[in-house]
Amino acid sequence: MWQLAAKALLSGALIVAIAEVGKRLPTLGALIASLPLVSVLGMMLLWRERPDAQNMAIHAEATFWYVLPSLPMFLAIPAMLRHGLPFWAALAAGCALTVALYLLMAHFGPRLGLRI
Repeated sequence: MWQLAAKALLSGALIVAIAEVGKRLPTLGALIASLPLVSVLGMMLLWRERPDAQNMAIHAEATFWYVLPSLPMFLAIPAMLRHGLPFWAALAAGCALTVALYLLMAHFGPRLGLRI
């Protein structure tokens, strides 16, 4: 149980650090947020619990394919904000776009030969 709590605290600390840096230096906060820190941390924890190269290869490749549908959100939200949409509405619309793109990826990815 303590390992689960440690993982949660580490993840939370990462999010807080990004938010704190982002308040002072938005571009640096964005750079830190864009780093695959969560993915790398997740892979390290997964490897620690299940050191299986094939499983890790599948996980890393699937992560790549699932990152792609999330990217348009980071262009859609600023565009909506610049056109006067309130933050919460823009965020909700960006998240809805991402969910829709994830569903499309999950549906069409395997048909295109992707291992996701």
